[in-house]
Amino acid sequence: MLNTLAVANYRSIRSLVVPLGRLNLVTGANGSGKSNLYRALRLLAESAGGGVVGALAREGGLSSVLWAGPERISGRMRRGEVPVQGVVRQQSVGLKLGFAGEDFGYAMDLGFPPPPNRPAFALDPEFKREAIWSGPFLRASNTLVDRRGPLARVRDARAWRVVSEHLDAFESLLTQVADPERAPEALRVRESIRAWRFYDHFRSDREAPARQAHWGTRTVVLGHDGADLAAAWETIREIGDPAALDAAVEDAFPGAKVDIAAYDGRFTLLFSQHGLLRPLSAMELSDGTLRYLLWIAALHTPRPPPLMVLNEPETSLHPDLLPALARLIIHAATRSQVWVVSHASRLIAALEAAPDCRTITLEKDFSETRVAGQRELDEPAWYWPER
Repeated sequence: MLNTLAVANYRSIRSLVVPLGRLNLVTGANGSGKSNLYRALRLLAESAGGGVVGALAREGGLSSVLWAGPERISGRMRRGEVPVQGVVRQQSVGLKLGFAGEDFGYAMDLGFPPPPNRPAFALDPEFKREAIWSGPFLRASNTLVDRRGPLARVRDARAWRVVSEHLDAFESLLTQVADPERAPEALRVRESIRAWRFYDHFRSDREAPARQAHWGTRTVVLGHDGADLAAAWETIREIGDPAALDAAVEDAFPGAKVDIAAYDGRFTLLFSQHGLLRPLSAMELSDGTLRYLLWIAALHTPRPPPLMVLNEPETSLHPDLLPALARLIIHAATRSQVWVVSHASRLIAALEAAPDCRTITLEKDFSETRVAGQRELDEPAWYWPER
């Protein structure tokens, strides 16, 4: 489980260190930075698959996502006594992302390359520093893997062992040296991050993949587009918890039933409801009903991930379904750490009723995203690897 998430210099987030629990609810007014915090977590996950540079390029490059305000905001600036202005920088420019978990912590520092010798890729960010450690925060004594530019080294008893002197600057050490013999800690962190699951907005239009019949194979993880909904549902019935699956349908749609039909290897979902003479196919379902069935399948996976991130799961759902959705999420949090981004008051109220729900309310203060009510001394201890 992640205990701390840290982000620095990403869009509206100048510096944020957030304590996490088993069930985390991120909320706040429009424009407070919820999406930025969510996207920062997705960028962190991209590092394990070698996609963080490409993901930044799709956002306009590193220069487009960096915090646009001053390095420091003085009290006089906040009070309007002096204009907002830059000062002599004390730190190097870079995007920093990291987390601390129950077993390992990981942090990266992405910066600009030196004067370009390859003009075609001059704007690609570089990994300046990376570190993996044990314990709640980074210290010299608990650092296990350390990367500085092209050099990566691993702690070996009380000494250091160099595992590479020629790392590519555009890729994380997690994709270059993660190895059960050379750097087992890097391998463990990489595989843990790769198991994280992100569910954004499921499509429910007439051409949505979830409405079509698809070839069916055992599916322990629902795909991000929901195309394998019927196969995932049947897999849960076979190797998961079918009673919980049926109970979730009954909770949201009393008297309803979901069946899976297979024709020549193609699977399709059928939804039977009280008062109808025949079941409805996925093509006939309302947007809200289809989305809710997708959430049921996602949250009842037979292979729970270490972290499941749900971005605005209330989209297209009738408000009356939100308490049932909250119960689904609370149940999922008994098997995975769950992160929910939402601004639906009814869903927020239902989730906050759970005893282990940690609410992270974001607000804008001087154009900077902050956690409401969190003072500097309330932040968990956190140290970035120094360049």
